[in-house]
Amino acid sequence: MRFAAVMVGLVLLATPAMAQVKLVVKRDGTKVISNFGVAGGGKGTNWDWLAKQHDRRTKYDEIIERHAARYGVDPVLVRAVIQVESNFNANCVSNKGARGLMQLMPATAKRYGVKDINDPEENIRGGVKFLADLQKLFRDDLRRMLAGYNAGENAVLRYGGIPPYEETQTYVARALTVYYGRPQGGGGTFFAGGRGVKKLRGGFGAAAAQPIAAAAAKPLAMAMVPGMKVLGTQ
Repeated sequence: MRFAAVMVGLVLLATPAMAQVKLVVKRDGTKVISNFGVAGGGKGTNWDWLAKQHDRRTKYDEIIERHAARYGVDPVLVRAVIQVESNFNANCVSNKGARGLMQLMPATAKRYGVKDINDPEENIRGGVKFLADLQKLFRDDLRRMLAGYNAGENAVLRYGGIPPYEETQTYVARALTVYYGRPQGGGGTFFAGGRGVKKLRGGFGAAAAQPIAAAAAKPLAMAMVPGMKVLGTQ
């Protein structure tokens, strides 16, 4: 026990302060070392710290800005997604096989023609293009866009909003916290899609918004993500 405690202490000391590492003990007694910037979720998330990562600037800014402008996606949103997906770690690999800054799954990378999934340029391009397709599909509904990025667009269509998955609900709340720069909840909240939902905002110029507005005016069936199968409409 003493050895384990010492090891935990060494891990906590060796981790940069920016990582916001914390030891969380679950109900079954399992000890989890959580990094709020990447793996924190639910009650283990430091919402105030996440809010401070709003529009965080990094060495990837030029790539983000270029592809965000190319596909008409808010660069502030791209940064928020990268923050919660990988904490801007280009070598990040999830336990499900997602890779890179925007944590692309191999199938998603293939869909968007990403040859080298670990290359920041290709990874960001693929992730931004995916966000652009979700933006058109869900007509600028930010919550459903984020849910689709995490759980897949079909799951969002099936439930008509954020799926009742704890992981996805927490993911959306975390991404919104970074995007808006203020805490958006502690997870476990179901944000249903539909009328009255706040629309995507922040960081757009008039030129970037025009193509999105035009796409939003099209019928849902004309704004499909490549290769997807529609399970239903609202």
